[in-house]
Amino acid sequence: MLFTSPEFALLYLPIVLAGFFLLGSRSQNAGAGWLLLASLFFYAYWMPGFVFLLLGSICWNYWIGTRIATILPSSRSRACRWMQLGIVVNLGLLAYFKYANFLVDNAGLLTGQHWHIAHITLPIGISFFTFTQIAFLADVFQKGVQEPRPVHYGLFVTYFPHLVAGPVLHHSQMMPQFREAACYRVNTGNLAAGASIFALGLIKKVILADGISPYADAIFNGAANGLLPDCVEAWIGALAYTFQLYFDFSGYSDMAIGLSWMLNIRLPYNFDSPYKARNIADFWRRWHMTLSAFLRDYLYIPLGGNRRGNVRRYFNLFVTMLLGGLWHGASWNFVLWGGLHGVYLGINHAFRAALNRIWPQLAERRVYVCLAWGLTFLATVVAWVFFRASNLDAAGRILRAMFAVNAGSSAVHPLLWNEGLQLAAALLWCGVSLALVLCLPNSNHIGERLREFAIGKASARPIMLGVAMMVVVLTIILNATRKASSAFIYFNF
Repeated sequence: MLFTSPEFALLYLPIVLAGFFLLGSRSQNAGAGWLLLASLFFYAYWMPGFVFLLLGSICWNYWIGTRIATILPSSRSRACRWMQLGIVVNLGLLAYFKYANFLVDNAGLLTGQHWHIAHITLPIGISFFTFTQIAFLADVFQKGVQEPRPVHYGLFVTYFPHLVAGPVLHHSQMMPQFREAACYRVNTGNLAAGASIFALGLIKKVILADGISPYADAIFNGAANGLLPDCVEAWIGALAYTFQLYFDFSGYSDMAIGLSWMLNIRLPYNFDSPYKARNIADFWRRWHMTLSAFLRDYLYIPLGGNRRGNVRRYFNLFVTMLLGGLWHGASWNFVLWGGLHGVYLGINHAFRAALNRIWPQLAERRVYVCLAWGLTFLATVVAWVFFRASNLDAAGRILRAMFAVNAGSSAVHPLLWNEGLQLAAALLWCGVSLALVLCLPNSNHIGERLREFAIGKASARPIMLGVAMMVVVLTIILNATRKASSAFIYFNF
């Protein structure tokens, strides 16, 4: 059930809201239980067979968490072993479903054997609910957090706005909210603001991301089929996917925030105008912010962070980003994408350290700022080619076309022409997308201002809610007229 589908917006969501507030006004446990069941139904609508896997993962991690909390006061070493056991099982589950085919195929290539196992279906959202629960076990051990209510823990993991595409949540961010009585009472200010930001996210996904996606698909699918794009087509494909992914993920993040506000719950922000970044470290502070924080706190810092000299620091950055790339998918493309960003980060830190010693004032110059932004954006676009391409050969074809000095460009542009697409329209889409990304205010700030306005001015709430509902209905009708609805890109991870 997609957030962009009529079933979700016009049937599922109203029923969930009504049941949550009707039951929650009488009993907090009933309200939380209703939202837990609704979240499980949301997951089952996608993959009913894997609901038991999700429930098994929840029960296992809740039990391990209680064991750690019980043992911790008397024996930290035993508690640590329980935590390690819990994490090993979580990673083992993730490794089997996400990486078994990849590992077997590559082992066969290395040994010259023809090993084969049956194709393993990837459970949707497994990376997110696995990392969320690993963070929970680590927090129980390191910070002594406890969760006495199984229903609240189950809701923390399965909460439907974040379950299949993030953000990666921490226990401390959600549990206090589930215990607040105000969470279970209708707040028309939150409802109006949440519907408004949900509508904004819907526009980003349906109109912008899905609107520009045919231009990216035409080039990348052609390259996957062995065709070589010309230079203009290659750049259009890379830029179109750069903006498609931006609006797709930003739209999902806005919609998750908006849905949560309607339920009086605040999710952590996960997206903060990353294409405005002036260096690659700033990019990763803005892109998939909760995953970046998870990798920093539970991988980079335990590896030693920057505490053991620059060489070890750059190594730790590289390993962290390499594994971050592998988290996105079982493919050498993702490994290279992550490794490339690890190299970017190492170069960035080395350059900034040298600049601070030699010419610290340069960083404030307008020309430097523009060049820094342009180089960061270019590096990001190049890396996205590996992220989107179906294999390394396809990525190589596109990159060769992008940077080939003598690459020609025919007047026909066959990959676009074969799909009935026009060059002028492609350039317009890319130009408008870049202008929107750079010139419009961040949607997090827009949402906060809308929420402050709605809470402070009760008379405006019906108008905000009515406009938001009209936008949602019209956008969903537009989406329904298309041949097929596209899932959010991060559903694949």
